[in-house]
Amino acid sequence: MSAQPQNTRPHSRPVKRTRRITAPQITARKGGDPVVCLTAYDAPTAEIIDPHCDLILVGDSVGMVVHGLPSTVGVTLDMMILHGQAVMRGSKTALVVVDLPFGSYEGTPETAFASASRVMMETGCQAVKIESGSYAADTIAYLVERGIPVMSHVGLRPQSMHVLGGFKARGRRQAVADEIVRNAEQASKAGSFAVVVEGVSAKIADRVTQAVDIPTIGIGASPRCDGQILVTPDMLGLFDRVPKFVHKFGDMRAQIDTAVRQYADDVADRSFPRDENLYIFKD
Repeated sequence: MSAQPQNTRPHSRPVKRTRRITAPQITARKGGDPVVCLTAYDAPTAEIIDPHCDLILVGDSVGMVVHGLPSTVGVTLDMMILHGQAVMRGSKTALVVVDLPFGSYEGTPETAFASASRVMMETGCQAVKIESGSYAADTIAYLVERGIPVMSHVGLRPQSMHVLGGFKARGRRQAVADEIVRNAEQASKAGSFAVVVEGVSAKIADRVTQAVDIPTIGIGASPRCDGQILVTPDMLGLFDRVPKFVHKFGDMRAQIDTAVRQYADDVADRSFPRDENLYIFKD
């Protein structure tokens, strides 16, 4: 078993910051302190995770974990903007990246710019993310040249699940593994400030990390990536079933169930509301 990378950060998080992290600062972390990333879709969650995270992703995973959709394909630009606005209200110092949803950027670079510029203007976020197939390099370069920082995404690409045959780890065939590395290299050269590497073997993720000059953010990839990201409701234990690569750092489902059960019991036996919960006016 390979050795786990040493944690170069002291256990003193949250780190006190006065200004929001920028995309160039994330890029500068290549090969340095691991970049801590999580998703958020609402203001309260963003406020809680902001002091602990370098980057918050408003992911199109919102379609599945918040709206109950079967995949991310049904997520719209309006949905991403609504949730991006909420996260920006709750966060203070983490870099906020908003996913461009399926159908909003793949056609032409001009289409992508229209979508990305709208997202940035209406949410105030600092960057966007796109899933990066072989088509993406020209689009990334076009956006970056026009002032829009872009995070790319290779490996398992959820928006392509119908073509890929579902949510399956990628790279079992050498040709596919080589394509993943090539897509990451093209995205890096085109100007991406970081690249998410999802659902691949550690060997492939390590190849990507070594091949590009920007930080790799792993999710179901390798502990040697330059950073890590998880879907926050997954890592908090809000769902019974989670992907193989998720470690549940909490058990929020059980805690919510216990709290709601207690509430229901207290309402049923009329012990809630209590005196301290009532408005009592003096005569």
